Amino acid sequence: MSFSTKGEYGVRLMVQLGRRYGSGPASLAEIATEEDLPRPYLEQLVMSLRDADLVTSTRGSHGGYELSRPPETIPMIAVLHALEGPIAPMICATDESAAAHEPTCDRTSRCTVNFLWIRIRDAISTTLEGMSLADLVPERTTLIQPTQLQESRHP
Repeated sequence: MSFSTKGEYGVRLMVQLGRRYGSGPASLAEIATEEDLPRPYLEQLVMSLRDADLVTSTRGSHGGYELSRPPETIPMIAVLHALEGPIAPMICATDESAAAHEPTCDRTSRCTVNFLWIRIRDAISTTLEGMSLADLVPERTTLIQPTQLQESRHP
């Protein structure tokens, strides 16, 4: 499973807004330059983030975008939901309620591998629910290897 550039660029945008939290609106032009991202694409992404009430906008010469609340109160699952939609390694294992969508596979009720897709979805969702934007905001001076991250969480 992989996330699209919407997810990648949107998370990078949110991290930049998190770094600037409390200092007023940030210009998308500045963020685009700093992150080496296309500004028109950021303009599209920020609309989804605004619709999800994760960012607010201010018009005018000193306008721009800022987080709607502190980074520690923004779970990463909310960010990725706004950008990517439901977390689903397969369409039959979407994380939206069953009432929100109709089954797209007539084998769902007797499928022997659906359990695998649901476990994968739940593992990804649990990880994203357990991380806030604040976890990504501090400056990273060195690349953290996955084994180091596991060791720090499980002493």
